[in-house]
Amino acid sequence: MEIVIFSGAGISAESGIATFRDSGGLWEQYKIEEVATPEAFQRNPKLVLDFYNHRRKNIKNALPNNAHKQIPLLDSIGHVTVITQNIDDLHERAGSKNVLHLHGCITQAKGCNGDKFIEEIGFKDIEVGDTAKDGSQLRPHIVWFGEAVPAMNDAIEIVKKADIMITVGSSLNVYPAASLVFETPRKCQHFVIDPNVQELNLPENFTLIQENASMGMKNLVQHLTSGNKKPR
Repeated sequence: MEIVIFSGAGISAESGIATFRDSGGLWEQYKIEEVATPEAFQRNPKLVLDFYNHRRKNIKNALPNNAHKQIPLLDSIGHVTVITQNIDDLHERAGSKNVLHLHGCITQAKGCNGDKFIEEIGFKDIEVGDTAKDGSQLRPHIVWFGEAVPAMNDAIEIVKKADIMITVGSSLNVYPAASLVFETPRKCQHFVIDPNVQELNLPENFTLIQENASMGMKNLVQHLTSGNKKPR
């Protein structure tokens, strides 16, 4: 059985990682065009690198929460793939083995000339003057606004084979990522865990669980692993 987890910022927010969209989130502290576009990096690379260096430190200090930890428990009933919009590594630290980062990962860096030279940097800072193997300036391996999402085609192929899809912590407002929920086959059981998601953003056949990520995942995993098709 193929199980796909599609996770968004709401799952990491419970670990204390600031989101862009929520009140008090990153968009209230920074303008997108200052820190999250290719043009911003060309204009002021130090500001952008400092922003992501700070985020990397915050993520290093964060711990996987119960929602992250529940996901590997589904390995007992099927092959689990996590597709995440998040740039943190909390899914991996919680024990998930197959994780596809749609928008890149904060613990990786690449050169400015494309994705050919992606390297693991862990939680080290990137400074102006640090270079990739091709000699270009290192930058975070993050998909910025205005850039393509290279992993999108792989994600679509994964979702098309899903028997169970669980969307957790995503408002389903960020495209093209949000369109994945419409790629599931008819046979797929689709669960959406979010206390605030708008039903108009959801596919036709779904079970909505209006709880936070940790509680929703705990209840759903308990019922799926016990053989029930739907949570109580």
